[in-house]
Formats: sequence, C-alpha cells, structure tokens
Amino acid sequence: MEKTWNNKAWFMVLPVLVLVAFSAVIPLMTVVNYSVQDTFGNNAFFWAGTDWFTDTLHSDRFWDALTRNLIFSGIILLIEIPLGIVIALNMPKKGLGVPVCLILMALPLLIPWNVVGTIWQVFGRTDIGLLGYSLTALGVNYNYVNNVFDAWVTLIIMDVWHWTSLVVLLCYAGLVSIPDAYYQAAKIDGASGWSVFRYIQLPKMKRVLLIAFLLRFMDSFMIYTEPFVVTGGGPGNSTTFLSIDLVKMAVGQFDLGPAAALSIIYFLIILLLSWIFYTVMTNSDAET
Repeated sequence: MEKTWNNKAWFMVLPVLVLVAFSAVIPLMTVVNYSVQDTFGNNAFFWAGTDWFTDTLHSDRFWDALTRNLIFSGIILLIEIPLGIVIALNMPKKGLGVPVCLILMALPLLIPWNVVGTIWQVFGRTDIGLLGYSLTALGVNYNYVNNVFDAWVTLIIMDVWHWTSLVVLLCYAGLVSIPDAYYQAAKIDGASGWSVFRYIQLPKMKRVLLIAFLLRFMDSFMIYTEPFVVTGGGPGNSTTFLSIDLVKMAVGQFDLGPAAALSIIYFLIILLLSWIFYTVMTNSDAET
C-alpha cells in the first residue's frame, strides 16, 4: 500500500521559520553587508571587499582579546566541569533533600546576567562589599579595579558561582538515570567507589557532559555582560574580551565595517571550536 504524505504539517512549522528568519537570518545578512562595505555617515556606503577581515586578522588588538577569551574559557571549563561532577555525585538521590538541593542549585541560574555583574561589583568593593571589606580586614591587598590578578580572580569566581549549577543539574540528570542494577552488580563484584565512578557513572554521564561542555564553552567564550559591569574591560585591557571589544568598536567608535567583520570572525571561531569539541567527544564516545 502506497503511503500518503500530509504536507499540511509544514504550515505549523512556518511561523517558526519566519521567526528565525527575522531574528537570525536577516540580521546576519545585514552584518555580512556591513562587513564588506565602508560608510562615512548619511547612509552612504562604499565597497571595501575583504579589507576589514584582513585588518582584523592582522590586528594585535584582535589576537590579544582572543587569547584572553581562550584562557578564560579554559580556566572556566577546568573548574566548573570537575566541580559540577563532584557536587552532583554528592547530592542525595532520594528523600526531601532532592528538591531542596535542586532548588538551591537552580537559584543562581535564575538571576539575570546584568544583576549578577552588579551583585559582584558591589560584593567586591573594599568599602561596602562583603568580600572586598573582609579581605582588606584580613590584610589582603584586594582591589579588582586596579589589580589585573584580582580582576581575573573575581570574574572567574563569579562565573563559577553563576554557572556551575548548570553542570551540576545536567550531571545529576545523568546520574539518576542509571538503573540500580548496575550498582547492585558492582556491589556484588566488590567494586571500589573509584571503579563505580569510572566504569558506570562516568560513561553514563558522557552525553550530558558533552552538552555541559559545549554550553559552558560557548557561554564563557561569548561572555559580555558580567565583565562589562564588574570591570568594564579593565584594568587597562586585561579583561577586554572579544565581546567587549566588539561592542566598543561598534557602539563606542561607530566603526560598523570592522565591527561587522569581527563579529563574523567571532561567530566562525565559536562554530569551529564547538564543532571540534563535539567531534572529538562523540568520536571518543563511539570508540568506548
């Protein structure tokens, strides 16, 4: 019997496609248009070709900001992924403690990014902030406004506090999906806690860890609001990431052509690195 296809279902998808076109495709085409042209105002544009891309790739400003992004994302992943796994392993699996822990873990994720930046900006102040005042009282010369190391530590701790919960919740979801039969078999075989983690829990968490890894990399690599509110990219340019540099170029300097070229390069870097991470992790998962 020949199958009949009902194409009316596509009409239900059409609103989504229209929304994506307006929210993603059209703005992207606008950015591409700006990236190959130059303007001196009055809506007058002049063809520039690939000049803005060449200038960006030969700019020390771009490479310095990219290096800061990579270092920051690397530190964030090295801290938040293991920390999230450890917390998820120690969370209760049954009883009243489960909803309590889940709610506490979800609370930081509900706070808007600009509010997080404001909280830590006040928290780190040496005159009225609990963290800054306490460290100063203990004799620690802490000043995230003027000291590069202090600024980086503040941003890292802030991001860990804000986003480790996401890793915890994803890992916890992977852990609770493991059948009890695996643990019973491991107990009968006399497996140690490390063996249970290595051969049962970690393999079952690989897929959620992949999601957590990609989400945290993309979020940390695109971070803007929190460091902009806390440090403004300073002291100097020490915390000026690509996102902050892009906004300064587009809004502050009104260099639309170079800013558009930088945004496209920025997007391609994120896409490329995410694809590499995804490919490496899925291939290792397939081999095991």
